[in-house]
Amino acid sequence: MNAMPPVSVIMPVLNEERHLRNSVRHILEQDYDGEMEVVIALGPSTDRTDEIAAELVRETADKRARVHTVPNPTGRTPAALNAAIKASRHPIVVRVDGHGMLSPNYIATAVRLLEETGAMNVGGIMHAEGENAWEDAVAAAMTSKIGVGNASFHTGGAAGPAETVYLGVFRREALEQQGGYNEEFIRAQDWELNFRIREAGGLIWFSPELRVQYRPRPSVRALAKQYKDYGRWRHVVARYHEGSINLRYLAPPTAVCAIVAGIVVGAVLTPLGFVVPAGYVAAITAGAVLAGKGLSLKARLQIPVALATMHMSWGFGFLTSPRSLARKVIASRRPVVKAGEASETAGTV
Repeated sequence: MNAMPPVSVIMPVLNEERHLRNSVRHILEQDYDGEMEVVIALGPSTDRTDEIAAELVRETADKRARVHTVPNPTGRTPAALNAAIKASRHPIVVRVDGHGMLSPNYIATAVRLLEETGAMNVGGIMHAEGENAWEDAVAAAMTSKIGVGNASFHTGGAAGPAETVYLGVFRREALEQQGGYNEEFIRAQDWELNFRIREAGGLIWFSPELRVQYRPRPSVRALAKQYKDYGRWRHVVARYHEGSINLRYLAPPTAVCAIVAGIVVGAVLTPLGFVVPAGYVAAITAGAVLAGKGLSLKARLQIPVALATMHMSWGFGFLTSPRSLARKVIASRRPVVKAGEASETAGTV
């Protein structure tokens, strides 16, 4: 039997004291026979993240799978990923977030899928699970079609080629060929990198066999900020790559505009205007009934709040995304590098 290839697990972390130790434990306990290292890129956290990371380094110093750290003074995710890639050394690179928990055979399955499909990057389901009623509500919203549409990495689906995947398990050659992540993409950096890989002829593969347990944001405010940033940066992507928008992405900004218009019409002209916001509330309430099966009453009652926060924040972020941000990102555009060509940015990773 062929030996399993060595893998490097890279983790961008910032203020992850709540989940970091558990996330690393899920990596170190992987059912994988190959050599493994974990590289944590540390942003300027204000909690105990750095202290916990130092403990993990000491605890694994004489272990088969060792943890080590690199600094990420900017705190930006793509910069952290590039720093961790540069500090890592193995041919397979596994991205994990500080609040993500890998299923026990995640790495072994991903390596098998890379071999079977010939893909440059494989990924699976972002399986949201909460630790309290609010997080359970958010998890239900994030894994329902009324919450996120038909996004396969949220709701599941058949294995096959994909535009992008959650996190990702890469062949190092693909990362080096494209010069790593574009650090101007504070969000949506995965989509942008996978776009370049696809344009270079590489395959991105989704498989429901791959599953990462994800911890949702712990408050309405944190969820709103997350989804506002998602919407803001998805509009940047749309301006960066014309033709990448579909109806799923246009639904939240359309809903925001329709609800605001309905409220204005209802307040100024006719009460009939309130039919639009009332219809939206009725729709998310009905959707919450389906999404909340099996959850506590407290969690079920909060699902409409989670859905409205996600939709309205995403839509607001999309609508208010400044053109100047898109121009800045477009100016930093990295050319697609075909196999055999030299990348001007390859040295960055």
